[in-house]
Amino acid sequence: MSCYQSTRNQTINITETEAILQGISKEGGLFVPKELPKMDFELNALLDFNYQTLAYRVIRLFFDNLKEEDLKGCIAHAYDEKFDTPMIAPVKTTQTAHFLELFHGPTLAFKDMALSILPYLMTTSKRYEQEDKEIIILTATSGDTGKAALEGFADVPGTKIIVFFPEEGVSDVQKRQMTTQKGENTLVVGIKGNFDDAQTGVKQIFADQAFEAELAAQGFVFSSANSINIGRLVPQVVYYFYAYGRLAQEGSLQVGEPMNVVVPTGNFGNILAAYYAKCMGLPIGKFICASNKNNVLTDFFEKGIYDRRRDFFVTNSPSMDILISSNLERFLYYMCEGDTTLVTEFMEDLRTKGYYKVTEKMQEKMQLFEAGFADDETTLAMIKKVYEEENYLMDTHTAVAYAVYDSYKTRTKDLTPTVIASTASPYKFTGSVMCALDKKYETQNDFVLLKEMEKLLNNQMPEGIRGIETLPIRHQCVCEVTRMKETIADFLK
Repeated sequence: MSCYQSTRNQTINITETEAILQGISKEGGLFVPKELPKMDFELNALLDFNYQTLAYRVIRLFFDNLKEEDLKGCIAHAYDEKFDTPMIAPVKTTQTAHFLELFHGPTLAFKDMALSILPYLMTTSKRYEQEDKEIIILTATSGDTGKAALEGFADVPGTKIIVFFPEEGVSDVQKRQMTTQKGENTLVVGIKGNFDDAQTGVKQIFADQAFEAELAAQGFVFSSANSINIGRLVPQVVYYFYAYGRLAQEGSLQVGEPMNVVVPTGNFGNILAAYYAKCMGLPIGKFICASNKNNVLTDFFEKGIYDRRRDFFVTNSPSMDILISSNLERFLYYMCEGDTTLVTEFMEDLRTKGYYKVTEKMQEKMQLFEAGFADDETTLAMIKKVYEEENYLMDTHTAVAYAVYDSYKTRTKDLTPTVIASTASPYKFTGSVMCALDKKYETQNDFVLLKEMEKLLNNQMPEGIRGIETLPIRHQCVCEVTRMKETIADFLK
């Protein structure tokens, strides 16, 4: 049976269903498998598995407490017609790169890959644990998690979902996607601050035992839809196996040969899922961690020092505008071989001093990772270059990844087949993407540009975003960071 423990307390040992329901450990640590499982199928099988079959074969290795019919039911409900392709996560190969398209779900971003299944994992876990309290999903978002979580949990019985986002830190389309969300159990709140403020506020609320007891007396219990929840992270492992199978199927690599991955990341969950895949047996060579101007992760991998004491930049890749990467805590746990005391020290140093430095031994183990960053100008230049030369239109986050990969390839001459995680549709960031192609679009708003992009691509605008500019605004709440807890209490009353 799977066993999970906290990154900050090795004496905590719980099942996956308890970990999924709790979301985060009481002392602030994140739940990790006590032992990462190994794949129990041959690499050749990846050529034949469809996405749903592969999802079952991978996820069950982490969540073996779930009955076969229950897990298969979760997967069947998650990966169905809500995705606009039966492949779920197709790989698009151009002249210079392989793009793992993770944006074919209802909200046009990679968060759909995990947040389509999390509500089913959570309600199944609730049944297993005989939890009778109403689950309050509490989430901070830098743009994409919020809408994907809202879409997944809207009107799910026995749950309510509250999403906090930076009021001035998301694209117009992202904001409209969230504030027009239907569902009697949903609340969307803009905060006067950045994503790190929202994320820190949510973590503090999770750690507030008095508030927890107060809500428990009213019949509520907190959980999370952020990638701090292991039920969010594990489903993301699947698509790296799937990408490998697609590259082998098209002959871009031979089964058994390594594959590199490039991931644009802020909170480190998406690239950590790739690391899990490697630990399970998938032949991944290099992990290339791509950041925007908020390049705290680039500095971390180059110097072994994580330092959030720096300016925060609002960029044209807003989902990566993050200085505190929550899932990096899980990575530290593996790099220091499960020394929870050391992880706790790092997290306390980050909280009190604003930085921490890893040991030399940990830094040596981190050599599997390369890191780089791209500023706004480079990001826009890459969008224009790839569209004009390869007829492939990237969103800004994917363009950051492409720029970092292009630089890595030039520097190292590494020709290993490489998959770039394409984390969002260009339709989500129309203003930046269209202006990258032609300055004439600078005077037009994002919603006008949706139609311009549709004409440019000569394809139909995705269902999840069509007509969004005319939908009624249902959520207009804005609050100070210091008022997040009161906002939650008012909603639950």
